[in-house]
Amino acid sequence: MGKYVAFVLVAALAYGAGLFVARPAQPVPQQTSLDDGFAAVPGERGGWDLTGPYEVVRDWPKPLAQLPGHDQWTFGAMEGVFAETADRVFFVQLGELPLLTRPPVRALPDVGPSLSFPVGQVPFRHASQGQFASPPGGGGPGADPDDPAVQYKGRPGIDSRWEHLIVAINSAGEVVEEWTQWDTMLRRPHAIYINPWDPEKHVWVVEDHNHVLYKFTHDGKTLVQTIGTKGKKGADAAHYNRPTFMAFLPDGSMFVSDGYNGNRVVKLDKAGNFVTAWGELGEPGGRETRPNYFNVVHGIAADPVSRRIYVSDRGNRRMQVFDENGMFLDQWPFDTPSSVNFLYANGDGAVWAFDNPTEKVVKYSGDGRLLYAWGALGDYPGGFLNMHGASVDPDGNLYIADVGNARVQKFRPRPGARPELLVGKPPVAQ
Repeated sequence: MGKYVAFVLVAALAYGAGLFVARPAQPVPQQTSLDDGFAAVPGERGGWDLTGPYEVVRDWPKPLAQLPGHDQWTFGAMEGVFAETADRVFFVQLGELPLLTRPPVRALPDVGPSLSFPVGQVPFRHASQGQFASPPGGGGPGADPDDPAVQYKGRPGIDSRWEHLIVAINSAGEVVEEWTQWDTMLRRPHAIYINPWDPEKHVWVVEDHNHVLYKFTHDGKTLVQTIGTKGKKGADAAHYNRPTFMAFLPDGSMFVSDGYNGNRVVKLDKAGNFVTAWGELGEPGGRETRPNYFNVVHGIAADPVSRRIYVSDRGNRRMQVFDENGMFLDQWPFDTPSSVNFLYANGDGAVWAFDNPTEKVVKYSGDGRLLYAWGALGDYPGGFLNMHGASVDPDGNLYIADVGNARVQKFRPRPGARPELLVGKPPVAQ
């Protein structure tokens, strides 16, 4: 019996040793290092990526008081920004506003109990909301620009001034161009662009209340084309209904989000001729899920490599994706209470969303996977109130316009920041 037990024990040991020798050694799972964390700058200690992989360029731009006669005035609601270079950054704004300092807190018993103004830790003025903010009034979705009930109620020359609607700023923050010759023609400029593939570098302005797109020479001295019928809304080849933004492809094709009161995307050829349009009005209530139905067609971006057209269906809190001819490809939801105003894509496979009221700069993969986000509410340097436009210059600086704070901010990449978290540089014509 003892011999049998000994035999079995030896056999078992041999068998176990055989298994050990026969099987290749399994690698020990590598321990994930947490030393670098997930900060925008690897290894950084503290902080919370308040401005993501960027740092704010302080005191840029310089105050509007740099212009003669503007000591008591500041920028108005900033609708859009486009950075041709770091030395030529265009702003489109809704006039100018009085320069104010934060008022002391006071009770508002005539409004309601337990109320006071201003509320701590939040901006005290929203430059874009209400009929006494920046002109011209009637800016919300569904508002008719010609309806007297929604017109501006402020006092011209006291509450606002309708001037300097288009300016260009250099890298020092100085106003270097004043396109004031167009102020009286404009009713509500909403966005400004230069097509990266246009050798003549025309400047485009999307005009919301005039229902048109304006094309200017590079120096702004001449209006060379008007697309749409000025002052006449519609939804055909010659009419728009409060268009918002534009996007471009390398062959010169242009795409227009149309818009605040329209419910379509319009494709134009490089000469501005109508090619096609797509979109239907969705059911009200912000719960539309059917492809190709829209409630407030706002942000738009065209990926120059995949040629996908990304559209912010703002009223339904979702992204819709199409091919360049309007065929529906994909969609994904945004979180409540998001309201994505602006989109950016440069061909590196990502699409960036600039959101209000969450005030987040959000990076998605081309198929809608959330990759990164940063941003917070505030009027401090780096905070936002209603992000509405963005641009990247060839040096990689990011510019963000927020209409509520009546400003454009410049963000410089932080030393050592993860490159994949930076908004990509604009495409370059080959």
